[in-house]
Amino acid sequence: MTTSPRIDLLRLDPAKNKDIPLPRYMTAQSAGMDICAALEKDLVLAPGSICLVPTGFAMALPRGFEAQIRPRSGLAVKHGIGIVNAPGTVDADYRGEVKIALINLGRAPVTLKRGDRIAQMVIQQVYQARINVVEQLDDTDRSLGGFGHTGR
Repeated sequence: MTTSPRIDLLRLDPAKNKDIPLPRYMTAQSAGMDICAALEKDLVLAPGSICLVPTGFAMALPRGFEAQIRPRSGLAVKHGIGIVNAPGTVDADYRGEVKIALINLGRAPVTLKRGDRIAQMVIQQVYQARINVVEQLDDTDRSLGGFGHTGR
């Protein structure tokens, strides 16, 4: 078993955001940490609309890791709230405020409040690939078969 990477979290504007929980695992075996909204006032997300929601924190990830920002299943199923670029990626060299790009795919407006859990963050190890330009690719059973080609 490998050791867990250390992530440095910085609460932005601590006096204003001390009530906003920092990302945290809600159970002992959670894969993702819940992220809360650091909204100044309630936000009504109309059907079809997209909004960038502040979280009140920044972070430093170790080299070779990313934070994937994913929808929370409860918000998705109950209200149609998703992440417009799911999963969003926070790169290891980004140091600005983490903001969540939410979209309302539901049929009704949804009101988000300060402190609401709006997304989850999963930490993943990543690799930067070495690109090798070739004249031809190796052949496979699927080869040029398109979407749905493997279904029988």
